[in-house]
Amino acid sequence: MTTFVDRVELHVAAGNGGHGCASVHREKFKPLGGPDGGNGGRGGDVILVVDQSVTTLLDYHHSPHRKATNGKPGEGGNRSGKDGQDLVLPVPDGTVVLDRKGTVLADLVGEGTTYVAAEGGRGGLGNAALASARRKAPGFALLGEPGRSGDVVLELKTVADVALVGYPSAGKSSLISVLSAAKPKIADYPFTTLVPNLGVVTAGSTVYTIADVPGLIPGASQGRGLGLEFLRHVERCSVLVHVLDTATLESDRDPVTDLDVIEEELTQYGGLDNRPRIVVLNKTDIPDGKDLAEMIRPDLEKRGYRVFEVSAVAHLGLRELSFALAEIIAKARADKPKEEATRIVIRPKAVDDAGFTVSLEDDGLYRVRGEKPERWVRQTDFSNDEAVGYLADRLSRLGVEEQLMKAGARSGDGVAIGPEDDAVVFDWEPTMMAGAEMLGRRGEDHRLEAPRPAAQRRRDRDAERDEAQRAYDEFHPF
Repeated sequence: MTTFVDRVELHVAAGNGGHGCASVHREKFKPLGGPDGGNGGRGGDVILVVDQSVTTLLDYHHSPHRKATNGKPGEGGNRSGKDGQDLVLPVPDGTVVLDRKGTVLADLVGEGTTYVAAEGGRGGLGNAALASARRKAPGFALLGEPGRSGDVVLELKTVADVALVGYPSAGKSSLISVLSAAKPKIADYPFTTLVPNLGVVTAGSTVYTIADVPGLIPGASQGRGLGLEFLRHVERCSVLVHVLDTATLESDRDPVTDLDVIEEELTQYGGLDNRPRIVVLNKTDIPDGKDLAEMIRPDLEKRGYRVFEVSAVAHLGLRELSFALAEIIAKARADKPKEEATRIVIRPKAVDDAGFTVSLEDDGLYRVRGEKPERWVRQTDFSNDEAVGYLADRLSRLGVEEQLMKAGARSGDGVAIGPEDDAVVFDWEPTMMAGAEMLGRRGEDHRLEAPRPAAQRRRDRDAERDEAQRAYDEFHPF
């Protein structure tokens, strides 16, 4: 049964914002109490946070669909809806967040580091918040925005100071078990280690972490064996330790060739050329292994490697190795540039930046793109004429009509607001008149040529009454 997962595809959905409420205050002897509809609550975010107690992405492998709660709608009496609860997902230290194309969105290192994977939708404003000196009793409210949703890929890159690399059965698991308190699986057959193992080593005043990476073989950088799956776990290390088997039973292998093969795979993987290397000749407690280590050591030192002869079984040479690693790590930490406090950069918009664009597409459709117009469209209840008129007012004040005219749009031309897969399309009727003075009864807007049936019936009744009154006046002049 799988107990370690270091790569998952997570489907996240933030909460939707609650709708605003359209309500009028009703109280005895106060027929004109005014609007009192409350605002909708904000939808919950989906937040990734680093938790040191979490070491695997296994939970998300079994349950990849995660959704935050929605905001509650507003209510009458100026009662705002409750905000949705954020969904906090703990992830291991060293988790990298990517989109489906492989673009890095965030690198989560350090306890408490957070990243908002999906942002909750805004709550809609109630009619009390929409009231103004010219629109004293709005008969509509704004809808809540839908929360963001999408897919993100989580990749775990082990945060360790030292990475042990080498062929299967080279003794990496045995070495980490005697250098630290880690208890990896150890056996006398290849690919015993199927997941990276972490251990903590104390050498004098230096404390560092060491990782045992599953065995590499030729072609690992192209996906053979377990190499490609786990090579990412050596990317963050400060030093690479080549563990070479000096007592291998395979006649076609020798430690120097093993070193060259692993170095070639690391080169093919890329990004590790600047890491210091140490060579550990393991299993020197065996006579043949000791003799072979003495033979190849001068050749390895000529190449510039620091070489240590050790035996994980007999505990030989471990102290010298651990202090040598501590020295390299202490130097790497001292040379590491200090992290500066995050600077707040304010980038004001250009004076001529309208915040939206108008473009003419090949099919003759004019498309409006911009954060504000698209958000306003999502918040509009198109079953309410007054709400549609309010949207027209906002677009006119923003300058959308003026830009459409400059782009050559004429009455009756098709206009789309939003992306191709989720846009509102309508036939444009230009009007430079906008404001509350154009409104009739609540819920109506005289600028719309196709009013709602209820509004049309009221107009028909008013016309019939006026006609009957005129006829009565003609026959009864006095």
